[in-house]
Amino acid sequence: MRILLCLLLLPGLAAAEIYRWTDANGQVHFGQRPAAAGAEKVEVKPQVVERDQLTREREERTTRFYDARREEQAQASAVAAQHQAKRAEECRELRRQLASIPEGRSYYRTEADGQRSFYTDEQVDTARQQLQSRVSERCS
Repeated sequence: MRILLCLLLLPGLAAAEIYRWTDANGQVHFGQRPAAAGAEKVEVKPQVVERDQLTREREERTTRFYDARREEQAQASAVAAQHQAKRAEECRELRRQLASIPEGRSYYRTEADGQRSFYTDEQVDTARQQLQSRVSERCS
Protein backbone atom coordinates (compact mmCIF):
# COMPACT_ATOMS: atom_id res chain seq x y z
CA MET A 1 0.00 0.00 0.00
CA ARG A 2 2.79 2.39 0.89
CA ILE A 3 4.62 1.51 -2.29
CA LEU A 4 1.53 2.31 -4.32
CA LEU A 5 1.17 5.65 -2.53
CA CYS A 6 4.82 6.49 -3.21
CA LEU A 7 4.45 5.57 -6.87
CA LEU A 8 1.43 7.84 -7.16
CA LEU A 9 3.26 10.75 -5.54
CA LEU A 10 6.54 10.38 -7.44
CA PRO A 11 5.39 12.11 -10.64
CA GLY A 12 4.20 15.10 -8.59
CA LEU A 13 7.46 15.24 -6.70
CA ALA A 14 9.47 14.95 -9.88
CA ALA A 15 7.57 17.85 -11.41
CA ALA A 16 8.12 20.08 -8.36
CA GLU A 17 10.87 22.66 -8.67
CA ILE A 18 13.18 23.11 -5.71
CA TYR A 19 15.39 26.19 -5.28
CA ARG A 20 18.36 26.75 -3.01
CA TRP A 21 19.71 30.09 -1.89
CA THR A 22 21.91 31.53 0.81
CA ASP A 23 20.72 34.48 2.89
CA ALA A 24 22.80 37.43 4.16
CA ASN A 25 23.77 35.46 7.30
CA GLY A 26 25.19 32.61 5.22
CA GLN A 27 22.36 30.22 6.05
CA VAL A 28 21.22 27.92 3.19
CA HIS A 29 17.50 27.74 2.47
CA PHE A 30 15.37 25.52 0.19
CA GLY A 31 11.94 26.27 -1.23
CA GLN A 32 9.57 25.75 -4.12
CA ARG A 33 9.83 29.41 -5.14
CA PRO A 34 13.05 31.37 -5.37
CA ALA A 35 13.05 33.85 -2.50
CA ALA A 36 16.29 35.56 -3.38
CA ALA A 37 17.79 36.83 -6.63
CA GLY A 38 20.68 34.36 -6.51
CA ALA A 39 18.52 31.24 -6.01
CA GLU A 40 19.54 28.26 -8.10
CA LYS A 41 17.32 25.41 -9.21
CA VAL A 42 18.21 22.07 -7.59
CA GLU A 43 17.57 18.75 -9.30
CA VAL A 44 16.01 16.28 -6.87
CA LYS A 45 16.35 12.62 -7.73
CA PRO A 46 14.09 10.11 -6.00
CA GLN A 47 15.89 7.66 -3.77
CA VAL A 48 15.74 4.07 -4.95
CA VAL A 49 15.41 1.68 -2.06
CA GLU A 50 16.64 -1.84 -2.65
CA ARG A 51 14.74 -4.47 -0.74
CA ASP A 52 16.54 -7.56 0.48
CA GLN A 53 15.45 -11.10 -0.41
CA LEU A 54 13.54 -11.63 2.87
CA THR A 55 11.54 -8.45 2.34
CA ARG A 56 10.67 -9.44 -1.23
CA GLU A 57 9.60 -12.90 -0.05
CA ARG A 58 7.47 -11.38 2.72
CA GLU A 59 5.83 -9.04 0.19
CA GLU A 60 5.12 -11.99 -2.12
CA ARG A 61 3.57 -14.00 0.73
CA THR A 62 1.45 -11.01 1.70
CA THR A 63 0.34 -10.55 -1.89
CA ARG A 64 -0.54 -14.25 -2.20
CA PHE A 65 -2.46 -14.08 1.09
CA TYR A 66 -4.51 -11.06 -0.02
CA ASP A 67 -5.11 -12.59 -3.44
CA ALA A 68 -6.36 -15.78 -1.77
CA ARG A 69 -8.64 -13.74 0.52
CA ARG A 70 -10.05 -11.83 -2.45
CA GLU A 71 -10.68 -15.13 -4.25
CA GLU A 72 -12.43 -16.57 -1.16
CA GLN A 73 -14.59 -13.46 -0.90
CA ALA A 74 -15.45 -13.64 -4.59
CA GLN A 75 -16.43 -17.29 -4.23
CA ALA A 76 -18.49 -16.55 -1.13
CA SER A 77 -20.25 -13.74 -2.99
CA ALA A 78 -20.97 -16.06 -5.91
CA VAL A 79 -22.39 -18.72 -3.58
CA ALA A 80 -24.51 -16.10 -1.80
CA ALA A 81 -25.78 -14.82 -5.16
CA GLN A 82 -26.69 -18.35 -6.24
CA HIS A 83 -28.47 -18.95 -2.93
CA GLN A 84 -30.37 -15.69 -3.28
CA ALA A 85 -31.36 -16.51 -6.88
CA LYS A 86 -32.51 -19.98 -5.82
CA ARG A 87 -34.58 -18.52 -2.98
CA ALA A 88 -36.10 -15.90 -5.31
CA GLU A 89 -37.08 -18.67 -7.75
CA GLU A 90 -38.58 -20.67 -4.88
CA CYS A 91 -40.61 -17.61 -3.81
CA ARG A 92 -41.85 -17.05 -7.36
CA GLU A 93 -42.96 -20.68 -7.55
CA LEU A 94 -44.70 -20.55 -4.14
CA ARG A 95 -46.50 -17.34 -5.11
CA ARG A 96 -47.49 -18.86 -8.45
CA GLN A 97 -48.92 -21.90 -6.68
CA LEU A 98 -50.77 -19.68 -4.23
CA ALA A 99 -52.21 -17.56 -7.02
CA SER A 100 -53.41 -20.69 -8.79
CA ILE A 101 -55.79 -21.39 -5.88
CA PRO A 102 -58.34 -18.59 -6.20
CA GLU A 103 -61.51 -18.66 -4.13
CA GLY A 104 -64.55 -20.62 -5.31
CA ARG A 105 -62.93 -23.10 -7.71
CA SER A 106 -62.98 -26.88 -7.72
CA TYR A 107 -59.63 -28.60 -7.60
CA TYR A 108 -58.78 -32.18 -8.35
CA ARG A 109 -55.92 -34.56 -8.85
CA THR A 110 -55.85 -37.25 -11.48
CA GLU A 111 -55.52 -40.75 -10.07
CA ALA A 112 -53.50 -43.55 -11.67
CA ASP A 113 -56.60 -44.96 -13.34
CA GLY A 114 -57.42 -41.57 -14.92
CA GLN A 115 -60.27 -40.74 -12.55
CA ARG A 116 -60.49 -37.25 -11.06
CA SER A 117 -60.43 -37.02 -7.29
CA PHE A 118 -61.76 -33.64 -6.17
CA TYR A 119 -60.44 -31.81 -3.12
CA THR A 120 -62.84 -30.76 -0.40
CA ASP A 121 -63.13 -27.08 0.57
CA GLU A 122 -61.24 -27.86 3.77
CA GLN A 123 -58.38 -29.47 1.82
CA VAL A 124 -58.17 -26.43 -0.50
CA ASP A 125 -58.18 -24.06 2.49
CA THR A 126 -55.47 -26.12 4.20
CA ALA A 127 -53.32 -26.08 1.04
CA ARG A 128 -53.82 -22.30 0.70
CA GLN A 129 -52.87 -21.73 4.36
CA GLN A 130 -49.78 -23.94 4.01
CA LEU A 131 -48.67 -22.03 0.91
CA GLN A 132 -49.29 -18.67 2.61
CA SER A 133 -47.29 -19.83 5.62
CA ARG A 134 -44.38 -20.99 3.43
CA VAL A 135 -44.45 -17.71 1.47
CA SER A 136 -44.39 -15.64 4.64
CA GLU A 137 -41.52 -17.62 6.20
CA ARG A 138 -39.38 -18.07 3.05
CA CYS A 139 -40.06 -14.85 1.17
CA SER A 140 -40.11 -12.11 3.79
